[in-house]
Amino acid sequence: MKTERFNDQNKRLTDFRTEVLVVCPTCRGQAVASVDYANKKSRLQCISCGYNKEKTTEARVFGIKGHIEVAAHIYFSAELWLVHTFKDDVVWAYNYAHLDYLESYISAKLREHKQRSHFTLLEKLPKFYHDAKNRTALLKLINKMRKQ
Repeated sequence: MKTERFNDQNKRLTDFRTEVLVVCPTCRGQAVASVDYANKKSRLQCISCGYNKEKTTEARVFGIKGHIEVAAHIYFSAELWLVHTFKDDVVWAYNYAHLDYLESYISAKLREHKQRSHFTLLEKLPKFYHDAKNRTALLKLINKMRKQ
């Protein structure tokens, strides 16, 4: 996904958290953790082995019970599928849409940020994502993650 120009869409990490690719706790294959905040339910499903588990979004924190809105994999303490080490850091994504967004940012030679806020996904990325010297290596890594 080579692009010359990237226009920041001001996406936040929360834009990608409702459907997360995870490691199946049974077969170690790729599974999907999803969450429906309106119905207060989360689900982890594996197409390979048929693992299927549903949980509520309810949690108890400091004795107070309520429904929390976190990334889908958190409800199951599931391991992310799209994770890879890069030098002394870790590159990760919740799903392929998240990975595509990172790839389009990293591959762009011209990165435009209009009406930037300090809470966007790109603002929170570690410095190594922004460095041009890491561009080629990161794009190879992203391609490798996509094929796993």
